[in-house]
Amino acid sequence: MNDTGRLSASLTLLQSIDNSDQLENALLQICRLFSLKHMTFLVVRAGAAPTQYPYYCTTYPKPWTEAYVAGNFFDTDPVIEILGWSRLPVDWSSLDSGQARQFFEDARLSDVGSHGMTIPLRGPQGERCLFSVSSDHSRADWSLLKSNSTRELSIISHLLHEKVLSELDLPTRRSWRALSPRERQCLEHIARGLIPKQIAAKLSISESSVRLYLRSARRKLDAKTSHQAVARASFCEIIKI
Repeated sequence: MNDTGRLSASLTLLQSIDNSDQLENALLQICRLFSLKHMTFLVVRAGAAPTQYPYYCTTYPKPWTEAYVAGNFFDTDPVIEILGWSRLPVDWSSLDSGQARQFFEDARLSDVGSHGMTIPLRGPQGERCLFSVSSDHSRADWSLLKSNSTRELSIISHLLHEKVLSELDLPTRRSWRALSPRERQCLEHIARGLIPKQIAAKLSISESSVRLYLRSARRKLDAKTSHQAVARASFCEIIKI
């Protein structure tokens, strides 16, 4: 399946979820689409809502999840610290303190995976979430997989953020301003992996106009990035991917 196909299939899976009980199965299917070992979505903080550590959904092996919760690893997991210093995807290999190395070795021995990446997410009302993926590929294959899928996984992470907090009945969904046809087209092309120059050629408009439409779409959707705008527009069924 090509990149656009697996992203579209993933977003369709997530859109079809009616309750949080269906989320783990959706994550398992998305793992298969991307040749990943595991996926986890963790709500670290739910804004003004009273939810506290939280809500999580994971495909990790049950023994590791049970040990994680029983041992309150929320306080020692180096991945959670990413929220304090990064807004971009972080490869676990960059977390190289002695404590982090031991934590990831314990996770690897529990069949979590040899490599991993975490995408931090921040919502407009103080929500703090983490989306993590792991793999057992060789280092070279993991590097290639990561470079070929980070864009799509970022979009998926933002849709998960919208979907999960919505299913938890947290007050995060708002009424967004309507997008113009050009704004919708530009977001749809971003979702397909095109850059502004390529979008401009497809739509027969200038590259500066494309950037203007994307900026306007982000503003209307209260999105910090184009990936977040794509996810939010997909969640609200404003665009089709």
